[in-house]
Amino acid sequence: MLYLNSFLFCGFICLLGQIILDNTKLTSGHITTLFVVIGTFLDIFSIYDWIIIRVGGGALIPITSFGHSLIHGAMEAARNFGIIGLFFGMFDLTSPGIVAVIVFSFFMSLIFKPKS
Repeated sequence: MLYLNSFLFCGFICLLGQIILDNTKLTSGHITTLFVVIGTFLDIFSIYDWIIIRVGGGALIPITSFGHSLIHGAMEAARNFGIIGLFFGMFDLTSPGIVAVIVFSFFMSLIFKPKS
């Protein structure tokens, strides 16, 4: 049942993104930013943690989890280091993903030629 819930949650996030893309003048970048902000707000009110418990790993796949990770790390660092922790805690949980994207993008740019 957990696999089904994970699949349905990710599918629902993709469905929302496609509906917004088809019915508004927003670009993919706007929608991505919107989902990151929504994930952030859901984590502020501990709703995203509840979703992760119910849905499992499927809640950690969509772009909304990036907002969750950003604010989760910032709040944890703020508890430990005060207000200055907000600034460096944001990238505590997300830095491995950001570094992986940069490294994989570099290697893909060496392998493939971009179309102009």
